[in-house]
Amino acid sequence: MSEVILTPPFKDADLKKLRIGDTVYITGTIYTARDAAHKRLCDILAEGGELPFELEGQVIYYAGPAPAKPGAVIGSIGPTSSYRMDAYAPTLMAKAGLKGMIGKGKRNEAVKAAMVKHCAVYFGATGGAAALLSKRVKEAEVILYPELGPEAIRRLKVEHFPVTVINDVYGGDLYEEAIRAYQEI
Repeated sequence: MSEVILTPPFKDADLKKLRIGDTVYITGTIYTARDAAHKRLCDILAEGGELPFELEGQVIYYAGPAPAKPGAVIGSIGPTSSYRMDAYAPTLMAKAGLKGMIGKGKRNEAVKAAMVKHCAVYFGATGGAAALLSKRVKEAEVILYPELGPEAIRRLKVEHFPVTVINDVYGGDLYEEAIRAYQEI
């Protein structure tokens, strides 16, 4: 396992170097979106439209931040359960070029297959560390669907945002590997 610093937009060559269990520090732009926003984006693509922002090579963080306290850039921003985006993630990888997703929990087989096919990675962020993760956010701006409140799409500028590779471009799954290792004890 290694530690890597990456800046979106990600290139295939960047992601092919990663393996499950690697620690990655993301510096640059990432986006937040949850299930309601994902549905809207996929509806646009299904109708043959263009997304209102560029997702090619980008990262979506499955999070709905808490309101910012006075003087803060953003409130606590922990990961949400990723399975709610499983219906939409393959479409965003295939049609919009999404390369990274950050959340918590397992992904289904269709999402894992799409990651292999489209050279994308799923990262885990530490649940329960939302207040600490917010300190890695240097700028935050709602760019789409403000009516969704915390689930609006935000553009975040982050510095050394810590994540772990859960699913890599080779079909590796850190959760499954951990279960196998535990069962061998």
